[in-house]
Amino acid sequence: MSSPNPRPGVPPRKHTALPKAQTLIEALPWLTRHHGKTVVIKFGGNAMVDEALKAAFAQDVVFLRHAGLKPVVVHGGGPQISAQLEKLGLTSEFKAGLRVTTPETMDVVRMVLAGQVQRELVGLLNQHGPLAVGMTGEDAHTMTAVKRYAEIGGESVDIGRVGEITEIDAGAIQALLDDGRIPVVSSIARSADDGHVYNINADTAAAALAAALGAETLMVLTDVEGLYADWPNNDDVISQLTASELDKLLPELASGMVPKMEGCLYAVRNGVHTARVIDGRVQHSILLEIFTDEGIGTMVVPDAQSDANEAEGGRR
Repeated sequence: MSSPNPRPGVPPRKHTALPKAQTLIEALPWLTRHHGKTVVIKFGGNAMVDEALKAAFAQDVVFLRHAGLKPVVVHGGGPQISAQLEKLGLTSEFKAGLRVTTPETMDVVRMVLAGQVQRELVGLLNQHGPLAVGMTGEDAHTMTAVKRYAEIGGESVDIGRVGEITEIDAGAIQALLDDGRIPVVSSIARSADDGHVYNINADTAAAALAAALGAETLMVLTDVEGLYADWPNNDDVISQLTASELDKLLPELASGMVPKMEGCLYAVRNGVHTARVIDGRVQHSILLEIFTDEGIGTMVVPDAQSDANEAEGGRR
């Protein structure tokens, strides 16, 4: 028996779930734009140590995958490395913002990144299905590095097994993406010169990998809202800036933001369409950044792309 027709002049019942549908519709243009595109996400900051944030991060990444994007996660593990060194009675020493990495410290770095941080993240992602595969920059020669020196007072200072990337072979990661997997990459690499394994800054590694994959977007999670326009005088966040504008700002930035913004600059100057620094302290910040009109955080675009964004009438 069919339901009776509603009485004339009586408004339809309001459904409490309607705002959810409106949110999905708002996301539709961004789902269409990013479908099939690769997104490299640098996992760091509070999101790495807060249980609720870790769970929300894993949900976001799996959502991207099921929404038709191809996420790649790159991670470091500074807090976890420091904690393990302390347990072993080893001192954490930093010079020019870089961890002094002795061969003994490098063993700990390797163990923590590949054996602890990566495994936990892979486990969180795989709660939602057989999706994530862990690997390091050593695997399949994905990342090749040379020894890096710190610059202190105009002099080069030896800081041990700290490296900088010289080459990326993204073939293994691309094969995983083509198979529908989510690669989770630890930022360590082997040198072709001396055979040693080196600790790589995760921001730098994510940027290099994004460029090698021809990613649509590089996203860097951090513990601030984005790039501040005039810190510490005010907390206004720059919503968008071009590569050239960022280049001019780099000498004025706080040391903690430098590798993140240098990574963003490298990415957009090497084929990545956008690079974004977002607040990892906000649950589901990745979804808010990619799938809402306003977005959050700071977005860096190539110089030529800025005019196109303005013509479209939107930041994203």
